[in-house]
Amino acid sequence: MGLFTLSEAQAELARLLPVLDEIVRLRADAAELAVGSSSLGGLPEFKAAQARLDELMEAVQQTGAELKGFAPLLVDFPSEMDGVPVLLCWLEGDRTLSWYHRADLGIAGRRPLPTE
Repeated sequence: MGLFTLSEAQAELARLLPVLDEIVRLRADAAELAVGSSSLGGLPEFKAAQARLDELMEAVQQTGAELKGFAPLLVDFPSEMDGVPVLLCWLEGDRTLSWYHRADLGIAGRRPLPTE
């Protein structure tokens, strides 16, 4: 889908935050439903939660962002800094996009975005 500028990625993240929050909530519900004897329901509710999770994760991917982790939730936005391929990195718990890592390093190379 191409590369995101920082401002494009920040705007996309703002639109995605409700979706990401729902993924986190449904992930917890599905985990509880999977072990059984839940006040949330049984197998039909578990299957419904899984189907909704699939829809939400597809919605994230359709933006051009890359869903890299599920627990914890990790979303990368392909970008470039000074001619170097990077991924603008959002990790579950973040409310803003303020980290990046080189595309070849992964999350272990995660650094704060430079302030301008």
